[in-house]
Amino acid sequence: MIEHIIVTDSGAIRMITMRRPEKKNTLTQDMYLAMSDAINAAQSNPAIRCLILAGRSGVFTAGNDIGDFLKAATEAEDLARPRNSVTFLQSLVNNRKPIIAAVDGIAIGIGMTMVVHCDYVLASTTTTFSSPYIQYGLVPDGATSLLVPHMVGHQRAFAMLLMGREMSAEEAREAGLVNQIVAPGHVEVEALKVAREICALPADAVAVTRKLLKPPTEQIERRIALENHFFAERMRSPEAVAAFQKFLARKAKR
Repeated sequence: MIEHIIVTDSGAIRMITMRRPEKKNTLTQDMYLAMSDAINAAQSNPAIRCLILAGRSGVFTAGNDIGDFLKAATEAEDLARPRNSVTFLQSLVNNRKPIIAAVDGIAIGIGMTMVVHCDYVLASTTTTFSSPYIQYGLVPDGATSLLVPHMVGHQRAFAMLLMGREMSAEEAREAGLVNQIVAPGHVEVEALKVAREICALPADAVAVTRKLLKPPTEQIERRIALENHFFAERMRSPEAVAAFQKFLARKAKR
């Protein structure tokens, strides 16, 4: 466990939990790396058969820390080092084990992106999904421009990714983004039940079937690289910097 990320192994199940309640589980650079390390370490551990991503305190995650965005947009550029969020997304893409999202409360920005990369999604009745990058002058990330239309159709993807509209848990289930809706506070318990069901299945057959169901890794990585190129450009645009500053100023007045 590091600050704000709790990693617990229970039998063949690894649960990775975001816990930064005072900031609605917004993700810091260290949190990204800690989650990436937990996922990567599981790949070489045959005892771990299934992963769960979860959030505490009735929140999945409010996404990226806007303060980090503003800092990255205004400091000297380091092209040799990818954003830690990209490192984390690459760990999700290259993950070879079934991964479950236990979503209780808001899943914003990269929070929704994480869900898109999971194999089975549970959401509480209070959960909402949104990808409001457009409101900050940014573009989709994490291959969502490829995966979301494939999952929910072009029209829903357009509303979410280009218009920044929110999707409720029930709407997400109807769209095919969510498997199961449960009561608030019960997503982790139900996710563990699903994980145990998966762990009881033949391991090699699970691995091959999962690979067949997913788009080719190379295709996803190419889209992430393309999105990251445009994302980096947009991060430094005057309209994005102004949007970050406006958000932080409004937040400071509360």
